[in-house]
Amino acid sequence: MDLTDTQTNVTILSGVAMVVGVFGVVIPFLPGLLLCWASAVAWAFLAGEGATRWGLLALVTLIAGLGIVVKYAWPGRNLKRTGVPNRTLLLGGVLAIVGFFLIPVIGLVIGFVAGVWLAEIARLGDSRQAWPSTKHAIKAAGLAMLVELGSALAIAIIWVAAVVVN
Repeated sequence: MDLTDTQTNVTILSGVAMVVGVFGVVIPFLPGLLLCWASAVAWAFLAGEGATRWGLLALVTLIAGLGIVVKYAWPGRNLKRTGVPNRTLLLGGVLAIVGFFLIPVIGLVIGFVAGVWLAEIARLGDSRQAWPSTKHAIKAAGLAMLVELGSALAIAIIWVAAVVVN
């Protein structure tokens, strides 16, 4: 096997990992953004050449870093402003994981919503008062997913451009 075969195989494997990473954002059990970043970095070191690989490496690292920071900071700031405590989100996260195993995939969403709602009922003492907090938590989770998806797609598009240029 010569060098071009190895580069081709690395490119194909990186592309598959990139697709799995983008889907991993939507199916939160997979580390989607991290997988997209890692596949681009692996391609840069194993199949990229010259300035293309260093530019790709710098750009995807910047996008991944910003994506991770914004993914947590922006929705977290919105939740803090609406008064949803971290304890509520923690219970939502725990029940999301339990729900994922009880009802594969959709149980994640059901568990998160149920966990936040139950935590807010326990905190506020009224189901009608708990629902607005639950809606804010759902919006924050959706915003975090959109930020991560945008970052993963940006990395994938930049990687495709680097493969074409290379």
